[in-house]
Amino acid sequence: MGKNSMGDHIGIEWTEVGDNYLKARMPVDHRTKQPYGLLHGGASAVLAETLGSVGSALVVDHSKFYCVGLEINANHVRSAREGYVTGHASPIHLGRQTHVWDIRIYGQDEKLVCVSRLTVAILPR
Repeated sequence: MGKNSMGDHIGIEWTEVGDNYLKARMPVDHRTKQPYGLLHGGASAVLAETLGSVGSALVVDHSKFYCVGLEINANHVRSAREGYVTGHASPIHLGRQTHVWDIRIYGQDEKLVCVSRLTVAILPR
C-alpha cells in the first residue's frame, strides 16, 4: 500500500490488519528525526494520518467514494530517539460522511509516544 507516497518515502511498514484495527511501524532515523535527534512530531502525524486514511479506504466502496484527511491533532507525550515507533489505529466512528480514528504511537519500549485523532471525509466520486 502507498508505493511512491509520503509513507513509502519515510519507511512506513504495515505490520498488522485486524477486524477493528491497523498497525504500522516507522523508523526513527535521518528521515523522521528533527535536528535535536528526536522523532519529529510531523513524522508522527504522517504515521497517524496514514494509518487512519488507509483504515477508512479499507471500509468504503472505492467505486463510489474516496477518503481524504479533514482534521488531525497529535499530542506528543514522550520522545523517541532510535529504532522504530509503532502506530495502532482503531475507529471511533465510521459514518456515511466522516470517519474518526484513534491512533496511538508507541516506542520500542512500548511506552506511549503520541496520541492522535484523525477525522476523514468520505467524498463521492
